[in-house]
Amino acid sequence: MFYWLLKYIFLGPILRLLYRPDVTGLENVPADEPAILAINHNSFMDSIFLPLVVKRKMTFLAKDEYFTTPGIKGWFMKLFFTGVGQVGINRSGGNASEAALKTGVKVLSEGSLLGIYPEGTRSPDGKLYRGHTGVARMALASKAQVIPVALAGTRDVQPAGKTIPRVRKIAIRIGEPLDFSRYEGLENDRFVLRSMTDEIMYEVMQLSDQVYIDMYASTAKKLQLEGKLDDPRATAAAAAV
Repeated sequence: MFYWLLKYIFLGPILRLLYRPDVTGLENVPADEPAILAINHNSFMDSIFLPLVVKRKMTFLAKDEYFTTPGIKGWFMKLFFTGVGQVGINRSGGNASEAALKTGVKVLSEGSLLGIYPEGTRSPDGKLYRGHTGVARMALASKAQVIPVALAGTRDVQPAGKTIPRVRKIAIRIGEPLDFSRYEGLENDRFVLRSMTDEIMYEVMQLSDQVYIDMYASTAKKLQLEGKLDDPRATAAAAAV
């Protein structure tokens, strides 16, 4: 109920008026079948704007910190993200990653729309980075179609580290569904998983017109902190890992 109240009464009308989202490809989202929306990630606002235009309820796998932060701020965060149907996951790797995958597959088994950021974290500089193969594993395990999605302008609305959003026009491009049924039964083949993920990221790149960097965004953030992100040698070495 909170989800729909925010979308149609409290928050949605204001955001539509201020940001005037330009949307194409909305017809590619299935009316009642499970699907994975694989999205580029430039801003926290990505998780706000896409559900605003998609008619069906969306669920995102959100980082655990949104649900476990202590204090009054944490309580409000947990209330908000739980109320809009988001699911917390541990992103520390290992067994936590397996649990996150199972959570995503469970959401899809219920016939829902699952929003995923294959890059794993927000882009540090507006470029598109290598996708993690979790999206491919979920697609094969659930047999759900994958729909590439690109948002443009959200980084200008709320760059990382900024609390108050700015008013900027945004665009949302939803691509045609990708069918990976030819890989059924190969969910443990790492070469298949990488091939699927690269295909998804290529489609997102085509929609977003972003420059693609064959490196994980988390690695790029580390290089940025070290002042090496624009060093070609450091970038090449990190991309080769």
